[in-house]
Amino acid sequence: MPAIYLRQGGTSLVIELDGGSPQVLHWGADLGPELPDLGILGDAVPHSALDTPVALGLIPQASAGWRGRTGLRGHRMVDGLPGPGFSPQLRLHGWFHYGAEARVEQMDEDLGLSVVTTLTLHDGGLLEFRHEVGNRGGTDFALEELAAILPVGPDGTEILDLTGRWCRERHPQRRPIGQGTWVRSGRHGRTGHDSSLLMAVGTPGFGNRHGKVWAAHFGWSGDHEQFVDTVADGRTVMGAAELLGSGEVVLAPGEKYVTPSYFGAYSDHGLDGISAAFYAWFRARGHHPATPRPVVLNVWEAVYFNHDLAVLTELADSASELGVERFVLDDGWFRHRRNDLAGLGDWYVDEGLWPDGLHPLVEAVTSRGLQFGLWVEPEMVNGDSDVARAHPDWIAGPVPRPDAGSRLPLQWRHQQVLDLVNPEAWQYIFDRLDAILTEYPIDYLKWDQNRDLAEMGHDGRPSVHRQTLAVYRLLDALKAAHPGLEIESCSSGGARVDLGILDRTDRIWASDCNDALERQTIQRWTSLVVPPELVGSHIGPTTSHTTGRTHDLSFRAITALFGHFGLEWDIRQVAGAEREELRAVIGLYKKHRDLIHTGQMVRADVPDPSLMLQGVVAGDGARALFTLAAVSTSFSEQPGRVALPGLSPDRLYRVALCYPGTEAAGATFVQTAPPAWLADGALASGRFLAEVGLPMPILNPEHAILLEVTAR
Repeated sequence: MPAIYLRQGGTSLVIELDGGSPQVLHWGADLGPELPDLGILGDAVPHSALDTPVALGLIPQASAGWRGRTGLRGHRMVDGLPGPGFSPQLRLHGWFHYGAEARVEQMDEDLGLSVVTTLTLHDGGLLEFRHEVGNRGGTDFALEELAAILPVGPDGTEILDLTGRWCRERHPQRRPIGQGTWVRSGRHGRTGHDSSLLMAVGTPGFGNRHGKVWAAHFGWSGDHEQFVDTVADGRTVMGAAELLGSGEVVLAPGEKYVTPSYFGAYSDHGLDGISAAFYAWFRARGHHPATPRPVVLNVWEAVYFNHDLAVLTELADSASELGVERFVLDDGWFRHRRNDLAGLGDWYVDEGLWPDGLHPLVEAVTSRGLQFGLWVEPEMVNGDSDVARAHPDWIAGPVPRPDAGSRLPLQWRHQQVLDLVNPEAWQYIFDRLDAILTEYPIDYLKWDQNRDLAEMGHDGRPSVHRQTLAVYRLLDALKAAHPGLEIESCSSGGARVDLGILDRTDRIWASDCNDALERQTIQRWTSLVVPPELVGSHIGPTTSHTTGRTHDLSFRAITALFGHFGLEWDIRQVAGAEREELRAVIGLYKKHRDLIHTGQMVRADVPDPSLMLQGVVAGDGARALFTLAAVSTSFSEQPGRVALPGLSPDRLYRVALCYPGTEAAGATFVQTAPPAWLADGALASGRFLAEVGLPMPILNPEHAILLEVTAR
């Protein structure tokens, strides 16, 4: 029986090709070098059911008896109205298989449709696939949905996904699987603060280091749905699709639609195995950031809209003295922008504020050895702006070519969406940003996007799909015109975190919240998919401006270390012992950033929910960093022994307290007599550390310690 068999990174995929349409027989654990005769997998036929077994198609179809969510929905159009032909019957037309890549073509000759599926099982075990549907008929075809769907093993009985809100992104939730469909819909016009970065199905109670897990991510920055579907016969699948508006994609004869990539990972040792697959994929990309991730100072929480050359120069002086490597000027530098009520879209340096342009500031920054970065928000526009007054038709909405009296979508932060599907608006934004990047030596753009795309329309039709593609083209064009430019994706903090935007940007801003306690959870779950070198993580002020919480520098610094490290703080005010500590922390990041940004992330399954332990282990197992954070009060009097997993079992390691030092015990530990080993370090094998662990100090809530582990 002919089949496509992909094996890589402990994962395998089996697609059976004998029959009317390709069937997915297996996705999950590696089945070894040889397959048996697949004829043994023919299912029984139950009573009161179809007379033939129903298999899971590569594109599940009602015409093949599938009773769950189908993979392709749409209908023919005749003279602008729905015509005959709504249920495709796709059949195998051709296929290609080489190594870990495959291509499968299916056809429905009667309906006039073709679907080409490309599949790649990457080296680390991450499966990437997409569909392309082509209209081969003589009339238009209105596409409603084209979904990517994968099977889940029969012992996958529990769902984990993520949810959140502004300043509390990516928090986990779990539920048992029951018959029916669990759907997570994103209708924000962007990925969304509440979007599930990952949907995972696993064996009961699967954790960081144990259990079978099937997990998937949809690499798209617009509207989408992710789902887990359990049909009446007990089989479970997971999938995702772009959520299209009514009439948003209508294919004329000869036109095609390509789905975003769907990424799936399998692990038989918990969520850390899922992260390993995603990290391997990210780090193998040709355009993945290769240079050491520079220490960043973003001046937003230092000056907000109060831009003054003398103050900003003092900040550059202070940053340089501390060892900062990149200086980012945030919102407020362009015309009419003294607050967030006006000016958005007028991408010219404000002549009243900066009579000599940004040249004096850029010179002050770069002459001190710092890179210069700039904040922009190119996808939005204030009604109170020159561009909106001159081009009201560039504002996206439900009414074609709106004038001053037309209905616009509701405002969000005093903003509307600039219709980048309009070629003139797209060109204006490209020309203005290109001009700024040409005039000034800008190494980095902080690219913000601060609202949902409610009632997103172009010429009276829904346009989230085309707007998303227009943003992608804009990012691609600017990168091509300015090689070496780095771009951060920020969207009200973490509302656009997905592999679609990350294919074009160099890091994401995980959240607008710099509160270290909130960031412990936000970053932990963001890093489930996104490696730390791509996750912006800054030390904020002593008292957070979003929560009002006050934290010691050590807790804020240790939290920020496990990402692309930076500062968002008026560092001119940091003096004395605190300034020396901050300088030492910056040195600590520089010393260990290569390990943090290339090693394997490890997360322990600590029984005490008040403690979070994670670390990064070098690929050769020679060194590691672990952080133990107390995120709340504990139900027990002392933490007892805590395991340090992920090290080479038979190597001997020295574990030492790295930061803060024991002299800071009065600020960090409840007890004045922490475990004896903390003073001089401990020697133990990797196996001992993983199975027995070490007794840990009793931490005050919202404090952390950093441990350095070195092979002897």
